Amino acid sequence: MRSYTISARRDDENGSLAGVREAVVTLDTSLAGRRDALNPVELLLASLAACMIKGIERSAPMLKFGFSGVTVSLSAERQDAPPKLTAISYELIVDTTESDRRLELLHTNVRKYGTISNTLADSVSLSGSIRRG
Repeated sequence: MRSYTISARRDDENGSLAGVREAVVTLDTSLAGRRDALNPVELLLASLAACMIKGIERSAPMLKFGFSGVTVSLSAERQDAPPKLTAISYELIVDTTESDRRLELLHTNVRKYGTISNTLADSVSLSGSIRRG
């Protein structure tokens, strides 16, 4: 069993900071919003994107899957009352010359072994596709 810790603190009414090890992320916790920071939903989507990219990095050597780049586009649907996300969709774009069958195998591995994607899939509709870039 692994555990993770992170700490965050409010700087002022305009924002907050989160950090772990030597990494620091500026958080948009301002009621007015900030253009230079991610809000909580965007952070969640960024976490999912990082999980998927890391999943590709982890799966590719085991599958002997060749690729040169990955892009993830995500969107989320939010309801107001009660406030929650109801759906997340994504598109994984992989720069590769691998076959469609192998591309789908990579997608299966990313979905099956992703900590964040598995966690989110248990609480919100998570759907997406993979394609060649």
